[in-house]
This record gives sequence, structure tokens and C-alpha cells, in this order.
Amino acid sequence: MLEVDLEARAGAFRLKAAFSCETAGIVAVYGRSGAGKTTLVNALAGLTRPERGIIRLGGKTLLDSQAGIDLRPEKRRLGYVFQEGRLFPHLDVRGNLLYGARRAAGGDSRLELGTVAAVLGLEDLLNRRVHDLSGGEKQRVALGRALLANPELLLMDEPLAALDQERKDELIPFIEALRDRFGVPVVYVTHAMPEILRLADMLVLMSDGQVVASGPVEEITSRLDLRPLTGRYEAGAAIRARIARHDPAYGLTELDFAGGTLRVPLLDEPPGSGLRLRIRARDVALALRRPEDTSFQNIFAARVAEIADDSGPQIDLRLDVSGVPLWARITRRAFVDLDLAEGRSVFALVKSVAIDRHSVAPLPGPGGLDRPRAGLENDR
Repeated sequence: MLEVDLEARAGAFRLKAAFSCETAGIVAVYGRSGAGKTTLVNALAGLTRPERGIIRLGGKTLLDSQAGIDLRPEKRRLGYVFQEGRLFPHLDVRGNLLYGARRAAGGDSRLELGTVAAVLGLEDLLNRRVHDLSGGEKQRVALGRALLANPELLLMDEPLAALDQERKDELIPFIEALRDRFGVPVVYVTHAMPEILRLADMLVLMSDGQVVASGPVEEITSRLDLRPLTGRYEAGAAIRARIARHDPAYGLTELDFAGGTLRVPLLDEPPGSGLRLRIRARDVALALRRPEDTSFQNIFAARVAEIADDSGPQIDLRLDVSGVPLWARITRRAFVDLDLAEGRSVFALVKSVAIDRHSVAPLPGPGGLDRPRAGLENDR
């Protein structure tokens, strides 16, 4: 358990953050630039000194301003991976990794360099100089160095921000390996919702120096009131599902979830695999009666649970599909024509082709790099 309740100042910026969450996985800290994400992580690491506060990790007190406890950064046993690798240029890859091992508590890392190098794909790079590495390779070395220091918690401050999409896709499975293969809890700072969908178990949402909400990813992304912070254009619900069967003849995969069966473009993971899906509000249409002779492959009986109080030409609604939240975005004209109101029964229509590869992610679990990457066969 990570418990945080602190106030800190960085120049004219003021941070006031309070939340607690389980750290058995990846906790994403999300918000726009200037929300206070980095200030929060620096306070956890001991690099920024709060004016007052408490930070506890797994029963260990890192900071308690009233009790006069403020452990130095090296005593907190936290690893830190920055946007750039910040590797030592005078050392090769092996030397950078060994530096991390020497920083382990008591000088004894629980992991061997060979094991970390193998999992992070660094075996062929050990004798390479830092300036000869790509951006993605540098970040992998930074991950390995932090991991070999045997941290109780790993802090990652937008580690993919400086990479192009190809390098991001390359690095994400290695971040998953930290959680799945090594069991290292991670606090992961990002402003990219697709990264949260792919990686995070818990979400801490920040705005203007404050924690606005925290909880499971599915719970936070289902809240209409948080749309201005989670992103209006990409707004939608995250749901959990399991692959039931593949239909290669039509290039489709059927997913079972609490609300029924969802058909999506063919996935390359085996039946039984757990997935998280993000269904965008703009990809959901509504009907008062179950339509016939339609191209929609996904039609679900639903109830209007909540209507966003907006004055614009579009209206967002939260639907209840057998207990699973789903969003729909429709025009105000359609809202009036359908005479919608909270509690009204409707049918939610979701196009199969709207579920692209950036909308699907494996659920956290064992397997790490042995588990194939979730993707759409026809999107390769």
C-alpha cells in the first residue's frame, strides 16, 4: 500500500496531493502538462522536500513531517527512470547496469545482471557505448539499472515521451516485464491514455496541483464528470473481457464480457486470454428498438444511467450494460429526437472496426515477454 498526503511547493507552483492505493502492479499518474505529476514523483523520491506531509510505502514511513521523519533519497529504496535515460556516458552498457547493482540495499541485488539483460534484450549490447544506443535501447538500459538496484518501488516519469511510436511499441513489453516477470510495483507518470490502457491497474488523476480522483482504471475512465481531464475526444469506457473464440473465416474475434459478446477484428492471442478494451464514446450509436438488417455486429440492451450536463451540440451519456459502463456520444438533435432521459431503455450499437489495435491491451498477469502482444491481425 502506498499512502500519500502532502503539500509541496516548486517555485510558484503548489502541490496538494492525497491518495492511497495498492501498489501490486502499475499505478499510473495522469494529467496534462503542468498538473503536478513530476513534482509529486520527485516528492516520493525525496528530491523535492514537501512543506508538510506523510508518505508511507508498505508500512514503512518515508516522510512524516510532524514526527520529523524525512528519509534521504538513497534510504528510500526507490528506483527512478526519467524521460531520458540519464546514463553515464563514460561507461558502457555493462558498467551502467553494474552501477545499479552496486546501489542495491546492502550491496546485494536480488537479481543477476545476466537475468535482467536477457529479459530486457540487452545481452548483445553489454559492451556497447552509450552514445551508440538508440533512444529505446537507452531506456531499456535505464530500466535495467534501476531494477538491479533492488527497489521496493520504481518511479517512471514519462519514460516514453521522447520516443517515436515505433520505439514506444518496442519498449512497452519491457515495462510489462517489470510487473509480470519481476513483480516490481511501478508508479508510472504519463499524459497518454493508450499507455494507461495497456499498462496500468490503478489510476491517479491530477489537475492544477491536486489529485482529483484515484482508483481502478475501469472505474475512473467510466466517470462522465472527469471527461475534461481524461480527454474528451478519446473519451470512453474501459472494460474487461476474455477471448471466447476466433472466427478466421470472417477475420473476427469474439470476446465475452459481463454485458454479452463483443465482436472485434481478429486478435492474435489464444482463447481464454484476458483483455482490457477501450470503447470510445464517439464509436457508440443508440437506438430505441433493436435494429434489423444492419452492419453493426455488436448490439447490447442498455439503460441510460447518466447524462452529461453540457450545453454544446453533442451530448455524452453513460450507459449501463448489465452492470458494465459504456459511453455514447450523440448530437443534441438525436438526443431530442429519441426523447432520452435517465433510466430510459436503449440499444447500444458498436462497430467492430472501431476497436483498433490501440484500443486493446492484455490484462496484467504472468507471462511478461513470453505473452504475445495484443494486436489485430489485419493491422500489421
